[in-house]
Amino acid sequence: MLEKIVSVTNDALYSYVLIILLILGGLYFTFRTKGVQFTMLREQLRVVGEKPADGKGVSSFGALMVSTASRVGTGNIIGVSTALCIGGFGSVFWMWVIALIGCASAFVESTLAQIYKKRGAQGCYGGPAYYIETALKCRPLAVVFSVLLILTYGVGFNMLASYNLQSTFSSYSFYNASVTPWIIGGIVALVVAYCMFSGGKRLTQITGVLVPVMGVSYILVSFVIVCLNLSVLPSVLGRIFAEAFDLRAIFGGFGGSCVMYGIKRGLFSNEAGVGSAPNASASAEISHPAKQGLVQVLSVFIDTILVCSATAFMCLCSGVEPTAALSGAPYVQAALQTALGGFGPIFITVAMALFAFTTLIGNLYYVNQALSHILGHVPGKCFNAVYYVVASGLILLGAGLSADLLWGIADVMMALMAIINMPVILYLGKYAFRTLDHYKRQRKEGKDPKFLAKDIDLPHTVDCWQED
Repeated sequence: MLEKIVSVTNDALYSYVLIILLILGGLYFTFRTKGVQFTMLREQLRVVGEKPADGKGVSSFGALMVSTASRVGTGNIIGVSTALCIGGFGSVFWMWVIALIGCASAFVESTLAQIYKKRGAQGCYGGPAYYIETALKCRPLAVVFSVLLILTYGVGFNMLASYNLQSTFSSYSFYNASVTPWIIGGIVALVVAYCMFSGGKRLTQITGVLVPVMGVSYILVSFVIVCLNLSVLPSVLGRIFAEAFDLRAIFGGFGGSCVMYGIKRGLFSNEAGVGSAPNASASAEISHPAKQGLVQVLSVFIDTILVCSATAFMCLCSGVEPTAALSGAPYVQAALQTALGGFGPIFITVAMALFAFTTLIGNLYYVNQALSHILGHVPGKCFNAVYYVVASGLILLGAGLSADLLWGIADVMMALMAIINMPVILYLGKYAFRTLDHYKRQRKEGKDPKFLAKDIDLPHTVDCWQED
């Protein structure tokens, strides 16, 4: 019954509400920013390496790695596989569309997070809950958003990441469906608990090393597989575009169409407009809010255009046809077994372990921020100890639950976050547009852009960006 309720809610949200919010909202932001995700690519690459002036705070790259750690995860492998097996080849095209449009939404929400960030003893922090509370003067809505973020990332996404990880071992002879998931879930839970008890700095250090290494390795292996099967690439591309615009198939069963699965898995993967990445963006110590907005555009690009596409092409070019029976880890494993022999399943298991681990770490960073907002202060040691135990317990529990239920819960929670965040950033977007224009003017003058709240006539009182 619970699975049915979740499924019906999911279909309603993704068939109507989110398509309007995400696509039309993303198109509006793209228009108002003059295609910032395309026209300022060089600038995105330039600012990502900027370090804090005092050398102590979180850098743009550090904040990018935390948000990318959460974005680049099991959804890039299992999620893409599910979309291909159920939605078909055309779902890849719609994942690209939602990502390219979503880049502009990512710019706006992360720029707003920087404008309205707070300054604390351990550095800067912020996110949607803070710009909702500061600009809209509506703490109840801000608290609701924080609760949804905790349920989405601390419960839904982390349980799903744990399940996806253990499912990768299902092809091995030692796998016992009644025992192995709990063993793997327990090991993952203990490792994550160790990292959490070690403190926040350990989290950023781990993600700063693992995310670039695993991302580059994964893309390189995908490139090798595509090169080995280069003759089939034209036909794969042809099917992607042909099925993406097969109107009869789309409207004949929209709930299971390539459009629906492309949007679902694209949103799950890149999270643009959901309101998660701004929590990491706010922590960066930079001289201008637009810089972190530009950096977060790169995160969406890395996640969907690079990593999700890597999964799609290495699977589709392998020659293994995606079917509903192979949905999830089995399809990826079958594809890599065909392409790389015995090395394939081992590689995908290692990749899944790293992807799942960094996802869990990145998600719990967001949960920490949400808890701090609800409580009004950084939680004490006793509170954190209880929270770490509960979070680890949920990771263990997720390993043994139903895949359909976990995917459904994660999708619904994420959709509710977007339903709150997107209207808010549409309303506050004018301040992000002014900030971008201010940034561009200074760059044209050959300056390293600096920012003060008064430069954009910001009518709200903010902690940062005031005159010294």
